[in-house]
Amino acid sequence: MNIRIGIPLAAVAVAVFAQCGDSTAPGVTDFDWSGTIDQGDAIEVKGVNGDVVATVATGSEVTVTATKQAQQSDPASVRIEVVPHPLGVTICAVYPDVPGQPANECAPGGGGYLSAQNSDVQVDFAVRVPPGVDYVGTTVNGQVAGTALGSDAIGTTVNGDVSLRTSQLATASTVNGAIAVAIGLTDWGRDLDFLAVNGNVTVEVPSATNAEARLATANGTISSEFPLTEVSPGNVQGTLGTGGHFLRLTTVNGNVRLDRGP
Repeated sequence: MNIRIGIPLAAVAVAVFAQCGDSTAPGVTDFDWSGTIDQGDAIEVKGVNGDVVATVATGSEVTVTATKQAQQSDPASVRIEVVPHPLGVTICAVYPDVPGQPANECAPGGGGYLSAQNSDVQVDFAVRVPPGVDYVGTTVNGQVAGTALGSDAIGTTVNGDVSLRTSQLATASTVNGAIAVAIGLTDWGRDLDFLAVNGNVTVEVPSATNAEARLATANGTISSEFPLTEVSPGNVQGTLGTGGHFLRLTTVNGNVRLDRGP
């Protein structure tokens, strides 16, 4: 996966204080997009308030559906923007600009700016991803999920859980929420990081994995189905198989668990 992901900190600081929509509220608007993305490139979906959930596609096309809901704000005020680029396609929920704040912009990876200040519109994305097309899901207030994927996956949120299961590789981060991830490859070409601040981190890797494991928590417990060694309070490490790239599971307030898969 070549795409680099990040939400600008200024955007997060603004969006965290945005009101989340009421899922029972009226005013639902739908958005549908489908297209072909090259193997190894990525479908990246960026939300602010709402969930980003992916499943594997049965065909060769990527499809993205967005459902907008709100209690007070106008759902139509939030546009869904599609940005093709050399590494794939980025799709964003773009909220109205706020005077005195940077203009909202949909851009790949760490580019652009997304804020939902003064809007309670919730945008939930459903993504279908063919095997071999990487999946990147980011939001601020909501969960990021991916089920039975056949490609690399990245999940990032601020207030919400990240749940990913793929036959390939994955990384995940959240501030207030739990991480639960299962990956399928045993040898990696890069380090894998799973980072939470307030929440548990649980990762499953294959039994034959070759990696250097580092597990850490400041306030919580650490458990592993692989033989690891405590090097200091709240820090456990060890070599899986013949070693390799780093596998890092870290939280501040929560438990850390490394599971052994098939």
